[in-house]
Amino acid sequence: MKFRGQQQERIYKFFGVITALLLTLWLLLPSNVSTTKLSAKAGISLPLETYVSQNNLGFKYNRVKQAPYPGPRVKAAFVTLARNRDLWGLIKSIKSVEDRFNYKFQYNWIFLNDDEFTDEFKRLTTAVVSGETFYGKVPKEQWSVPDWIDKEKAAKGRTEMREKGVLYGDSVPYRFMCRYESGLFFKHPLLDDYEYYWRVEPDVEFFCDIDYDVFKFMKDNNKMYGFTISLHEYEETVKTLWNTTKSFLEEHPQYLHENNMMDFISDDEGFSYNMCHFWSNFEVASLDFWRGPAYTDYFNYLDKAGGFFYERWGDAPVHSIAAALFLDRNQIHHFDDISYYHPPFVQCSVDENVRLNGRCTCDPKEDFTWNDYSCTSKYYYINNLEKPKNWQMNM
Repeated sequence: MKFRGQQQERIYKFFGVITALLLTLWLLLPSNVSTTKLSAKAGISLPLETYVSQNNLGFKYNRVKQAPYPGPRVKAAFVTLARNRDLWGLIKSIKSVEDRFNYKFQYNWIFLNDDEFTDEFKRLTTAVVSGETFYGKVPKEQWSVPDWIDKEKAAKGRTEMREKGVLYGDSVPYRFMCRYESGLFFKHPLLDDYEYYWRVEPDVEFFCDIDYDVFKFMKDNNKMYGFTISLHEYEETVKTLWNTTKSFLEEHPQYLHENNMMDFISDDEGFSYNMCHFWSNFEVASLDFWRGPAYTDYFNYLDKAGGFFYERWGDAPVHSIAAALFLDRNQIHHFDDISYYHPPFVQCSVDENVRLNGRCTCDPKEDFTWNDYSCTSKYYYINNLEKPKNWQMNM
């Protein structure tokens, strides 16, 4: 028995040495050697590519990347306007998008900033994106007060809003952001080659798997604007936006689509604005729509009117009004199956089948979509659309 135990011990040591040698040889192989990894979800082996890079200290490390997506892709990208201090909140957002959707399709990501991105920001965001990453700086003239703005009048408006406790009411940078997101971001050269974009902000989360190509859905179905959450705007921030819009339509009646969705943004056939808008921190939309003559002329008209600085016009009501007026109502889509969180609101599908199929991790009782302050019920009603199953549970 003692001899047999010693023999077994020698055998174990022998195989241990062999294993160590094989592992050492594998680590020394060239960087273009391919390997495989088991996909737990699909139950299949996927080819992986091993990269050898070099960091600032000179040490090499291996980075394993998902096999390239083999199917057709739309000319589309994720777009994020962020600052360097947003890094960690943004990393969580990107990881959520990648885990739930983009690792399958590997679309590129474009980051924009009014300042230069740090090396840390570029390094860490690139590490979690499955597609390519691009970093651009906003031109100074697009992130400043235009020369036609009366600065004293704008300052007075900010003071009044601060006294009334309006959110971001006295913030100049917030106004820069609203103006840029409304009509300038899509002019950045990094977006020139794209047809669609998906906007992602820091500190958001996606709760369900998205197993279809959202961009391809938009293109194949001629959808121009997609949203998840809709709600009412703070009236104090857009006091003159609707009258300015009506003046624009009087001068450019040709831009009003014959099958428009005026009844989503107005309850009295266009006399007044009911404050409904799509919450634009999530939006999947056509860049060609924003680049087109209707929206270009509309934004320029609003910009000259000065409401981005005299009041606090947001990109959400501006985009929403434009989509409702200039698009065919059938080109606007509600993504009920994309469960999404941006503080403080959640969209969590109240259809149990959607949640089960998407392996969702949200509580439908927290869903904002069908609450009274939401405008989504109105969207379904005016378009004669069937509401998701069990939608009444939150009403």
